[in-house]
Amino acid sequence: MRRTKIMVVDDEHLIRWSLEQNLKKQGYEVCTAGTGEDALRLAREEQPELVLLDFHLPGIDGLEVLQRLKELDDEIIVIMVTAQGGLETAVNTMRHGAYDYINKPFNLDELGLVIRKALDTSDLRREVVQLRSEHKKLGPPKIIGTSKHMKNVLDMMDKVARSDASTVLVQGESGTGKELVAKYIHFQSNRAEKPFVAINCAAVPATLLESELFGHEKGAFTDAKTSKKGLFELADGGTVFLDEIGDMEVGMQAKLLRFLEDRNFRRIGGSKVIPVDVRIISATNKDLLKAIEEKTFRNDLYYRLQVIPIFLPALRERKEDILQLANHFIDVFTKEFNKSIKGISSMAEKLLVEYSWPGNIRELKNVIERAIILGNDENLLLENLPLEIVAQASQVTMPMATFKLPPEGIDIEEVEKELIKQSLEITDWNQSKAAKKLNLGIDAFRYRMKKFGFLK
Repeated sequence: MRRTKIMVVDDEHLIRWSLEQNLKKQGYEVCTAGTGEDALRLAREEQPELVLLDFHLPGIDGLEVLQRLKELDDEIIVIMVTAQGGLETAVNTMRHGAYDYINKPFNLDELGLVIRKALDTSDLRREVVQLRSEHKKLGPPKIIGTSKHMKNVLDMMDKVARSDASTVLVQGESGTGKELVAKYIHFQSNRAEKPFVAINCAAVPATLLESELFGHEKGAFTDAKTSKKGLFELADGGTVFLDEIGDMEVGMQAKLLRFLEDRNFRRIGGSKVIPVDVRIISATNKDLLKAIEEKTFRNDLYYRLQVIPIFLPALRERKEDILQLANHFIDVFTKEFNKSIKGISSMAEKLLVEYSWPGNIRELKNVIERAIILGNDENLLLENLPLEIVAQASQVTMPMATFKLPPEGIDIEEVEKELIKQSLEITDWNQSKAAKKLNLGIDAFRYRMKKFGFLK
């Protein structure tokens, strides 16, 4: 595996030697230079990814070396090493492209943290550039659906993408594709060349969410060893997607509201006001009006977020799109798993349309993926579907001829037991409704419940 190459530039031999030994122990490849002239020559020959550059050098000083290094390669990471008290000088070097600075005498552990953060940031930048390039080639994500519901949603999305609306609220059940909508809006807008960043507000502890969004300055709290940009700053000019906004802690909601009103912020522990231009797309599967009544969501924030509201229908409300989505996922997974399944049998189609899809599109995607993995026929068959889909399709006639017995055979008792269990679960253990699901009389159904231990 290729090792990261670091160049150490310092006129003191002992410092060069000490840093070289320490960095090699950490797994880096290291080259050293004692003058600015040597540093520029080595930079051309060795092409380091990161440079530790002392400001006070004989001949060409550190600032000129920095400027010429950035002319050679604008992506090169330069960390300036300055004498204690040279804060003004250090800040000046950062204006000319230095990533960060560290004062002499320095702590090797602290320097290691600064280097790792710088390299992580560089990797992230490369990933962002690559992702932007890929997204530009692929275009906006494909939204599947021709139902009336989805035509209305698509029309709204296109209007929002073309507008300057700064806040959009996407609401819908879990699994309906809220993040896909956010990405579509971003990549159809004039912000498409800028970053799209997403964060799940429910997945980040409340104590860390503020730092993730606004960033922090070095020393702002115990673990703040270096300064860090937040998502709003990183996404300047682009879009921030706040998923599960309904789970955001009330105190953090107030800080988000202030940002939405002013469009600027201060990093934690900082005094500098940082203005940014970002579109905020929020999403939730919660009833925010109910949350407002329960005092868990701010009324003023709700109305600030939903300048443009988009409501995504549940999959059961757009049954016309189910088979279109299913065939789309078949195309995706047959390529991924190198299968030759081309379509869906007529009985399997009926069951897919009949099913209520509590997990929405996400559940449908998972069902098709499983079916493709397990299926070996030209079409996706009834036997490839989960039992809960077969059991819930009460209005679909399923003659035994549609079932295909696997070569290894089955345990008919286990199949019958599983069907009894599934019918009870999907009817909340209502015995009469469960019996109807399986076209059984209540006495026959209760007999089987007792037989398999579901009734004492």
